[in-house]
Amino acid sequence: MRLGMRPGRLTILACSLSLAASAAWAGPATTSGSVALALAGVVAPYAPLPAKEKKAVAAFFNGDSNVPVTSKITVTADKVVCRASNVDITSRSCALTFGGNTRTVTGREANAIFATEALAGVPPDGAAGTIYEALSKLSCTLDPKVIKDKAGGGADCSFEPGN
Repeated sequence: MRLGMRPGRLTILACSLSLAASAAWAGPATTSGSVALALAGVVAPYAPLPAKEKKAVAAFFNGDSNVPVTSKITVTADKVVCRASNVDITSRSCALTFGGNTRTVTGREANAIFATEALAGVPPDGAAGTIYEALSKLSCTLDPKVIKDKAGGGADCSFEPGN
């Protein structure tokens, strides 16, 4: 009686599915709505934005859509790489790169960025006691006029998972 595939064929199938899953993450990803607003909200405080725009993004993220800014706000980052140790459970950090400048945050702020990356679908990776999440080419556009309507729109992000 034959109960299924031979181990060799099963291994080939598993490897093929694994490669297909990896390839799916090789290209750009997008998110919109509340997840996009959250992603823009955790990156904006460190981004090179005018103070007025940073305040507007913070207000949106805090639930206030009544802001004096009416033009679209774009939050970008070249790279966002977060690490959390599963050995030293107090260790967590994120490095955010904007142009040639890198800003490193730790603790609660890093945890918020790490969790928001996961919410946006950035896949984790791990090595030697550390869990990584990384994205590159982040571009989030917030439209204050649409956000003010409170109909679920006005925030869109695109990024590439990984470095």
